[in-house]
Amino acid sequence: MASQPAALITTSALEFRDALPAGGALIGLDLGTQTIGTAFCDAGWRFASPGKTLKRGKFGADKELLSALAKERSVKGFVIGLPLNMDASEGPRSQSSRAYARNLAVLGLPILLWDERWSTVGAERGLIEQDMSRAKRAERIDSAAAAVILQGAIDALAGGML
Repeated sequence: MASQPAALITTSALEFRDALPAGGALIGLDLGTQTIGTAFCDAGWRFASPGKTLKRGKFGADKELLSALAKERSVKGFVIGLPLNMDASEGPRSQSSRAYARNLAVLGLPILLWDERWSTVGAERGLIEQDMSRAKRAERIDSAAAAVILQGAIDALAGGML
């Protein structure tokens, strides 16, 4: 039985775009220690929308949930937030995101690691502008941050800011 080739994992929007010449729907992920915020975009890479916030568990369970979401929405790739320090260096959380991406590569879809600095701040600001209560914001912040991450990536992919 032939093994599946390793999926592309990159921080380069150009490499990611080249791996998806026909575009396609994408899933954005904001990885937290207890939850995973999800977001989805259309196949034309125009807009990102928050999805569900998943409870993070053992990787096998996470993989099954994410695989089901990818199949359900005909997803062609993942965009995972890469938590960089303000000076663009990487710390333990970045290494954790990279490890998660390596594990998720078993699904065979390209993965873009995208700088997520300010994503939670931007998401929080957007939810406050919607006059959302603190309790509702707490429920939705992870998926809103995933949408901010995904929107930044698709703006770069579609707009050529590579």
